[in-house]
Amino acid sequence: MQIESIEIKNYRLFRNVLLNDLPRMVVVVGANGSGKSTLFDVFTFLKDALTQNVGAAVARRGGFRELVSRNAVGPIELTIKFRESGGPLVTYQLAINEERGRVVVESEVLRYRRGQRGQPWRFVDFHKGEGTAITNECAYGQEGATVERADYKLDDPSILAIKGLGQFRDFHIVSEFRNLIENWYISNFQIADARPSVEAGYAEHLSARGDNVAQVAQFLYENHRDRFEEILRAMRWQVPGVSNVEARPTEDGRLVLRFQDGSFEDPFIARYVSDGTIKMFAYLVLLYDPTPHPLLAIEEPENQLYPELLYPLAEEFRLYAKRGGQVFVSTHSPDFLNGVRLDEIFWLMKRDGFSAVKRASHSDVLRDLVKGEMPGVLWRRNLFDGAGLQWVG
Repeated sequence: MQIESIEIKNYRLFRNVLLNDLPRMVVVVGANGSGKSTLFDVFTFLKDALTQNVGAAVARRGGFRELVSRNAVGPIELTIKFRESGGPLVTYQLAINEERGRVVVESEVLRYRRGQRGQPWRFVDFHKGEGTAITNECAYGQEGATVERADYKLDDPSILAIKGLGQFRDFHIVSEFRNLIENWYISNFQIADARPSVEAGYAEHLSARGDNVAQVAQFLYENHRDRFEEILRAMRWQVPGVSNVEARPTEDGRLVLRFQDGSFEDPFIARYVSDGTIKMFAYLVLLYDPTPHPLLAIEEPENQLYPELLYPLAEEFRLYAKRGGQVFVSTHSPDFLNGVRLDEIFWLMKRDGFSAVKRASHSDVLRDLVKGEMPGVLWRRNLFDGAGLQWVG
């Protein structure tokens, strides 16, 4: 899956923003307060709204009046267009409003376009908990097929239709879209959570907080030894001195990470290893997952990492995107940007109190200068017009 565009209206700092023609790896830069975290929160909001309901997702953000843009006229609107590999263009539109103090889904539409010129099929078309859904999905894409619909009503107007209908086998396409969002990975990695020993058990994928990194490392070692060896090779290359990593079970049934330094006979357990070493290992465990997430969103990966690790880390993110998962990263680091292509960089800035977006590759000045300088050098020199970088050495 690749998201081709994201349009956001009336969501906090985003009065009206469109990110279009998105590549498989998207890197977002901008000064503090320009809206980077707000952009990533859109992904978290959609996932929260799906796994719970829209009312709960809004409440987690302080309520509707805290979430909607100042002086906004109209609902909060999110439109995401994406395409499966070689598949049709899919558009998901969601509008959220408040009525008599209660959050409601004002409208929700999921439509697929047939070919380059065919009219899109609205598989879901709901308004305030009531609407229609296509019942003959098997006919989609067939020449001359007639759309058949049925009416449905949800129990709660703050529940997403893709959640309610996606639970039923009759709505295979809706269910697939629901599963797609549920499998988004929005990182909330906490170094402190990755250090302690954890209960021995089974975990295939790294959690958002990184607190099961030892369990996932053990799973990869036992079930995907080739991927585990790739992680070790990357660690040896990027973190000098590290020759091996293992998840060792203890007598009381817990797992601890042990890092072997080639200069010492005995390995170090995780609590004695640097923050950067732990974080780099966790990122590699995530990035070498045999089943990539359809979307990976990580804010400021440079925190706790030595600057020289950031250029190769950018390349690791790009390789992940090529394996099948689209990547969104925000950063303040010129060193990370040096590993990024100009067409992958979007930057946010404030205009009249709200966020606006520019794409680096659309700047004639940057396109000319990048032929002789890396993007991070241009960012450090404050050449991203309107970004307002205040560099601290």
